[in-house]
Amino acid sequence: MTAPKLIQGYEVVIGFETHTQLQTQSKIFSRAPTAFGAAPNTQACAVDLALPGTLPVMNREAVQCAIKLGLALGSHIAPRSVFARKNYFYPDLPKGYQISQFEIPVVQGGTVSFFVGDQKRTVRLVRAHLEEDAGKSLHEDYQGMSGIDLNRAGTPLLEIVTEPDMGSGEEAVAYARELHKIVTWIGICDGNMQEGSFRCDANVSVRKPGQPLGTRREIKNLNSFKFMQQAIDYEIRWQIEEIEEGRAIQQATVLFNPDTGETRAMRSKEDSADYRYFPDPDLPPLCISEQWIEQTRAQMPELPRAMAERFVQQYGLPEYDATTLTQSPAMAAYFEAVATASGQAKLASNWIMGELSRRLNADEIGIEAAKVSSAQLAALIGRIQDGTISNAAARQVFDALWAGEGQAVDAVIEAKGLKQMNDIGALEKIVDEVIAANPDNVAQFKAGKDKAFNALVGQVMKASKGKANPQQVNDLLKARLA
Repeated sequence: MTAPKLIQGYEVVIGFETHTQLQTQSKIFSRAPTAFGAAPNTQACAVDLALPGTLPVMNREAVQCAIKLGLALGSHIAPRSVFARKNYFYPDLPKGYQISQFEIPVVQGGTVSFFVGDQKRTVRLVRAHLEEDAGKSLHEDYQGMSGIDLNRAGTPLLEIVTEPDMGSGEEAVAYARELHKIVTWIGICDGNMQEGSFRCDANVSVRKPGQPLGTRREIKNLNSFKFMQQAIDYEIRWQIEEIEEGRAIQQATVLFNPDTGETRAMRSKEDSADYRYFPDPDLPPLCISEQWIEQTRAQMPELPRAMAERFVQQYGLPEYDATTLTQSPAMAAYFEAVATASGQAKLASNWIMGELSRRLNADEIGIEAAKVSSAQLAALIGRIQDGTISNAAARQVFDALWAGEGQAVDAVIEAKGLKQMNDIGALEKIVDEVIAANPDNVAQFKAGKDKAFNALVGQVMKASKGKANPQQVNDLLKARLA
């Protein structure tokens, strides 16, 4: 465990609550559809509107999603969990309560591991519970009034709650990215943050080292990683300034304004007692059999954490490489195709994490749309390995392939005249000429100066127009100067 990072002498403590919208065709307790973007109030049925005499019926697919999450995070999946009524009044909550889980959630415990830079971190989870979403209040279109759209009311959510294990905005964002990767990887959420499918609430507090936990403020509905970082960093600075000025922090729910880069208090924060939770009499306990869990386990894809461990074992990659290459199923598949075809896993990893990732970021495209195929990259790596081209020449070939200047690696090498010199006699002649023309460097090298040797290597490479094999140049120079 690394020592917590201090900001102006304060320790930062962050916990997360993430609302993950589940990829089901219908709502959690009704048959109304969940598709995004429909006209207001066209996807709300009698159950969602809480009309008298309606009863909720559990959506089996939503439970299946909860089981998948529990398996992916190494959590305990409760064989029996209970739905509760969370009572509060809001115009877009027709029943006057939200159906959620309180004392016994369906998913309990578990961990999420990720890297911050090259440091591995692990965040412990408290729980993940099933609940319904509320509707939406619309203010901007109405003068002095609010409109209510109940399309979202009853949309199935898993609320994923962490322990307060994070100590900086950077670490919190890395956790959120990893969780986002997991829920999209296992197919329970589309991860679309703009549409509200993956929204995070950050509980932020600060304290002097060794002191009890400070008063937390909850930043609601962070729906982009960029804003998440800005909001948390601002909130940390604001809380430290308040304490330094002698003012006490009040527990509150706050909103982040991306235009000003500031957080502002929306309301005082409720505690669980304010919601008067009690078991929902309309819903029996949710019972999940061991058989159902095992059937789900058998259908699960290889998880990113397990795949990264396999990459370390099977391909001898460093853990950092393996974690980076399992950012998405598409990236992992691309790497495996290159590594298998070329037989050079570490070189494949270096090229994908370096040259290829730079191009994808610059063009703002995913690896699925990469302009160099896995077969082309494997062929290029093969030509580096067999000494046909140097690393520098390989980058030129990669540039040409990315620009669409040919499909075959060998044809591009030929057309651009990038083959390394394999004529040892011609190389020996160049080496002898360089030694004869640079007596000062030769003398300095013999006096023990390594820089002089590098200068000689550079002269040979220049004389060969970059086509000499650097290793052969090194070996020949050392032999001649010995």
